[in-house]
Amino acid sequence: MADVLPPEIERRVRDSFARQGFMKTVGVTMDLIGRGVCELSTRHDESLTQQHGFFHAGVTAALADSAAGYAAYSMMPEKSEVLTTEFKLNLLAPAKGPRLLARAEVVKHGRTLVVAEANVYAGPTGRETHVAIMLATMMCLTEREGR
Repeated sequence: MADVLPPEIERRVRDSFARQGFMKTVGVTMDLIGRGVCELSTRHDESLTQQHGFFHAGVTAALADSAAGYAAYSMMPEKSEVLTTEFKLNLLAPAKGPRLLARAEVVKHGRTLVVAEANVYAGPTGRETHVAIMLATMMCLTEREGR
């Protein structure tokens, strides 16, 4: 069970997510946000597939990246922003089924850099297949005078 966020932090995270145009384009919803954890999902749509009908790896990567980013952002100070600095993605199996789900958790939280892991699953609820794992590093951007 995720630690519940104070309402003002949850609102800040969800407001940031709502401004993500690409996430809207691919129909992603934020299903869970807690301290250092995030779950995002999208439904299968032909526009999100590659030539074999599986979710495109780019969609899988974007879902994992955003879930890891918002897990990290949930632990960052007020008036900060999050930015991905790097990630490694391993594709484990074809991403097929009616739903794609990314579950992310912060591994290490530092003052400037946050490392998070995201696991991606595809398939019907309760019968998902583990299709990808991502290790990502996020940067905490803070306001600076004169910027």
